[in-house]
Amino acid sequence: MNVELRRKLDRMANVLWGSGTTNPVTYIEQLSYLIYLKLLDEEESLRQSRENLMGVSANGNRKSLFPLQAERYRWSKWRFKSGPELLKHVRDEVFPYLRSLSMEAPETALYFSDANLEIQDPSALKQVVDEIDGIEFSKLGPDTKGEVYEYLLGYLGKVDATTLGQFRTPRQIRAMMVQLIDPDAGDTIFDPACGTGGFLVDAVEHVLSKYSGEAREVPIYGEEWLEKYGKTIEQAKVEIPTLQTYKLGGGEKIPDWLVFERSVYGVDVAKPMVRITVMNLVLHGITHASVKRANALAQVGGLSEDDRKRRYSVVLSNPPFAGILPKDSLRDDLPTNSKKSELLFLSVMMTALAPGGKCAVVVPEGLLFGSTAAHTELRRHLIEDFDVLAVISLPAGVFKPYAGVKTGVLVFRNPVKSALGERKTPRQDKVWFYDVRADGYDPDKISGGGRPETPDRNDIPDLLRQWAEYKGTRFTSPPGVESGTLLPPDTEEPRCWWVPVKAIADNDYNLAAGRYRPQIAEKMPDEDPVQLVREMLQTEREIAIGLEKLLQDMETAQ
Repeated sequence: MNVELRRKLDRMANVLWGSGTTNPVTYIEQLSYLIYLKLLDEEESLRQSRENLMGVSANGNRKSLFPLQAERYRWSKWRFKSGPELLKHVRDEVFPYLRSLSMEAPETALYFSDANLEIQDPSALKQVVDEIDGIEFSKLGPDTKGEVYEYLLGYLGKVDATTLGQFRTPRQIRAMMVQLIDPDAGDTIFDPACGTGGFLVDAVEHVLSKYSGEAREVPIYGEEWLEKYGKTIEQAKVEIPTLQTYKLGGGEKIPDWLVFERSVYGVDVAKPMVRITVMNLVLHGITHASVKRANALAQVGGLSEDDRKRRYSVVLSNPPFAGILPKDSLRDDLPTNSKKSELLFLSVMMTALAPGGKCAVVVPEGLLFGSTAAHTELRRHLIEDFDVLAVISLPAGVFKPYAGVKTGVLVFRNPVKSALGERKTPRQDKVWFYDVRADGYDPDKISGGGRPETPDRNDIPDLLRQWAEYKGTRFTSPPGVESGTLLPPDTEEPRCWWVPVKAIADNDYNLAAGRYRPQIAEKMPDEDPVQLVREMLQTEREIAIGLEKLLQDMETAQ
């Protein structure tokens, strides 16, 4: 994304901020509406161009969203308006028209259902329309369009720290989790608490890169960081072996694009988040995803019976941890009676995972070792009925400055079973643990609303290398040593180890990494033990002589 495009985005944000739209969630939502209107206009122009080239009969099945009587609702027809006329036209005519297209364009109608234009200042609206009008989205590659939205989402850093944690998961953690699960074309991808859609977008980008002629590698800090570093990605990786990267590509070899688009599913309880997720996916080329506003935990919360019965081959999520829900409102198909949201969301994912499917989910560390009956029973169900492939401990500061809670990542799969319920794949008899102590960002400092980059201190690339070896054994031989191993003195503290499932079961299914960490033997002293004994005896004699002299002095004084 070039400098001028960033300046445009900054100017729009500043205009909205100055006009009183001070909640970043709100102004990202408002910008999403306007960007969507511009995209629809560009799509209409492309459709008309194709018809002019190919003839109406060649493309007759594609109906215009803006037939002659509705052309006044197109961006290009009203963008020159200004003042109260512009505000009234967009708010009272354009939005209602798009909401009415439930037959012609159901996804567009759903996007604008109960949408409100909250930009009340006509001058601010005009300035934002002019800025967006200067962006030709059809000429931007999917990567650049995605960068536009990622840049806007960066403004969420201004949201109150107590609420932001539910919206954004750091890029390095999302990239790690997506690479661990390794989604592919044909997989159905699901996030039951999708927030701004970060996991869905990253999973999409991962699949696209696998089906691209030339996928390029990008640092987790973005391509601008690489430009400032002044080196190619190959040079940077040689100089910084711990540099974490991910891949981007156009996905031109995707077998069936529409099937791929329709394989993406997201749910969030907040309508603004749903709209932001939809726009995030649209700008990454996914226009037919199934993203809906619903409470994934509730029996009557927006999910249909089909939604609750649907099973997914990939689940990726960082659900909200806090909160206790009323028991009467909870879904009756979940494997827990708890009212705690972290246990309920894990239950949703276990229920939603298709046979053979894999899940990676961020969980609070308390879920891994909590001693309540609900905690223990859910972990028992997870260990006995699923295959827990890995428990990854994350640094305490990974969500700073928004939250300081200690977290981990659970990676598990649902084994394939026969019609009689018997496993077709061998039962997992070991669980792999990895302790991530550095994630590529300073654990203590906060600068510019976030943590400064430390590319030379990141354990995640090593984790991913070890995971690749583990995966190569079909998850039968975890890297590292067995828990309980006493390592020789001066051994570097291990990053990873494995634990027999039986040992975990014997410990109330406790999955806390620290409980099973291998110990390092204390180093024997280098001194000659005979000489040490002599020195101790000499010290004892000197003490005895001193005490005898003290006794004599005391007797003389009497």
